[in-house]
Amino acid sequence: MQKIFAISGSTRKKSSSKALLRYVAEQFSNLIELELFNDLDQLPHFNPDLDGDNPPQAIIDFRTKIEAADGIIVCTPEYVFSLPGSLKNAIEWLVSTTLLSEKPVALIVAAASGQKAFEALNLIMTTLEVLVEPESKLLIQGVKGKINDLGQLTDQPTKEEVKKTIQSLLNSIK
Repeated sequence: MQKIFAISGSTRKKSSSKALLRYVAEQFSNLIELELFNDLDQLPHFNPDLDGDNPPQAIIDFRTKIEAADGIIVCTPEYVFSLPGSLKNAIEWLVSTTLLSEKPVALIVAAASGQKAFEALNLIMTTLEVLVEPESKLLIQGVKGKINDLGQLTDQPTKEEVKKTIQSLLNSIK
């Protein structure tokens, strides 16, 4: 059983990103133990002056979860042709560490378009030397039409793409 730490770039309770991560948890429950990070909006604003020997407790907890995970899934919407500020903030708290270096990660951008957020997330993760296989990256465009009012993924082609993405992540975990 692989320990997967999942980060939704959205802070909305009924976000498409969280719905997709719940779908992954359900579909792969026989292979993974997925922990969905629900405190993205509780992380303090990144400040290099606080990123020393005694960072804020919320950051220590966040980093501990990253370190303990066998793999990470980042699933995010696109806000104003970029990443949500709360997700970028969380990533900035990891830059001074090597916690993501060579860590197996899957990247999913689920948005109306999402192309710019997809490019930005890919660039950031490449810079941080994250282990992201090409098949572990997924752009889901038009996501609102693929998830119903109950938060269930209903689009069969998208289900297949998500399955391939997560299987690639699992294959990259050594």
